[in-house]
Amino acid sequence: MAFTEPLVIELEGRIESPGESVRVEGVLDVASYAVGEKEFTLDNGIAYDVMLTNAGDGILATGIVRAQATGTCDRCLDPAHIDIAGEIEEYFLFQAPDDPEEYEDGFELVGENRSVDLSGPISDAVIMDTPFVVLCRPDCAGLCPTCGCNLNREQCDCAVRAEEEWVASDENPFAALKNLKLDE
Repeated sequence: MAFTEPLVIELEGRIESPGESVRVEGVLDVASYAVGEKEFTLDNGIAYDVMLTNAGDGILATGIVRAQATGTCDRCLDPAHIDIAGEIEEYFLFQAPDDPEEYEDGFELVGENRSVDLSGPISDAVIMDTPFVVLCRPDCAGLCPTCGCNLNREQCDCAVRAEEEWVASDENPFAALKNLKLDE
């Protein structure tokens, strides 16, 4: 989920010396995002609070993102509300390194006018804090695999009937024991 709109922060004249920092915060007006095949809507966009620090050879961006997302429960298919609180940590180099292989995960460069684009790190933080399994509640009972009713709202007798049919069937490996007389 890379945002289509970059979030470029101009730093020229703001943090020129090593050790200087500037705080940037705001809300990105993003309506939805996807992780794999899962779609999520965002109620109020993505709030970010980032500290940008001149580290001498680059800009260190650290902070947090917060959002309230709505997806589909993986068990019962009802809406599931999740709170996102992801951490941002990104390093933007002033110039490309002599040995790019030194940076295993790649590297980002500070742009023109000493600017940095925070849309990628914010996107990464949201994705990393989105749960792999999305549930409407921790004890979600899911759907009945036979009739499809939502077991959070109603009960069916499919499981009881299936067990009774299995016990009575000849496919049950214990069916031979039903005629066993233990008194003899």
